[in-house]
Amino acid sequence: MMLTPCSPLPYRGSALASGVPMRVPYILAAAALSATVLRRRRRYSFAGKSVLITGGARGLGLLLARQLAREGAQLFLVSRTAHQLERAERELRDRGASVQAWVCDVRDPDAMSAAVERVVQEAGRIDVLVNNAGIIQATPWEHATVDDYQQSLAVHFWAPLFAMRAAVPHMIRQGGGRILNISSIGGRVAIPHLNPYGAGKAALLALSDGVRDELVKDGIVITTATPGLMRTGSHVNVDVRGRHEPEAGLFGVMTATPVTAMQGERAARQILEACRRGRSQITTGWQAKALARANVLAPELTARLLAATTWVLPGPTSSPEGDMKRRSRDIDVGWLGVLWPQAAARRNNEL
Repeated sequence: MMLTPCSPLPYRGSALASGVPMRVPYILAAAALSATVLRRRRRYSFAGKSVLITGGARGLGLLLARQLAREGAQLFLVSRTAHQLERAERELRDRGASVQAWVCDVRDPDAMSAAVERVVQEAGRIDVLVNNAGIIQATPWEHATVDDYQQSLAVHFWAPLFAMRAAVPHMIRQGGGRILNISSIGGRVAIPHLNPYGAGKAALLALSDGVRDELVKDGIVITTATPGLMRTGSHVNVDVRGRHEPEAGLFGVMTATPVTAMQGERAARQILEACRRGRSQITTGWQAKALARANVLAPELTARLLAATTWVLPGPTSSPEGDMKRRSRDIDVGWLGVLWPQAAARRNNEL
């Protein structure tokens, strides 16, 4: 057949040219239906499951433990702070929970391996691992030290890696398990004055997402949570450098209001629901969701807006004291302290 400039193409109207595009909506619909069925099939009950929570003595870790206790999980809590662990264990036992708690430095690979082995010895298996332990550092970049970054990576990246390497072989042998990694919106979008913290959380985000894809074949479901600010009371346990008083005071105020921070109990429920449904990721709080979406849709504008916040944040100081690290609860922040959510700190064992 000879073609002229006005001749139709040979495959116009054929299955190749028209059939495939017409089938695309059906393929997408089938994929969406399959995803829905898979989510429902993966819905998970925590009743009777053995759950290891790092940093489970206070804050979000304790809120997760309370929720899991209500659902009948067998809890194992580790933390570096003995007196907070004792209070958390006593409270959870009074609520009728099955709980054991012991001091453990999550930065130590041998200690984390021993913690996992203890769970397996006591419960016969490890069903759920929650990597929640964390530290918060608030400082201008000029005062941030190499040690700040090393400590953030040690707690937020290396500790979850040690825990997963210890727990995953047991989960594979028992036919599956769940891992919940608590990162942060600061790991998705860099926040001024939280750079060491965000660097560690970003490393955890990359680790969690990458390992998730490789362990699906073994029946292990990994959920990565990237919450925004929460009213858990964690503002009293922030490591602060720079202009200590306004730095600590402003951070505390930002965790105090519904406009800037999410209720801790609600965040814990949503995070556990995501783990139960086998979701790959969850970002809690409308503020964090808006920031994450803005960073994807308009990264340049988002960067400029975040840069503009540095005009409001306390700047660096020329005083040598600015390089000193102080815990926020030990800082007199003046009248700003009136706005701090101290009730949440007391309720969630942060003080």
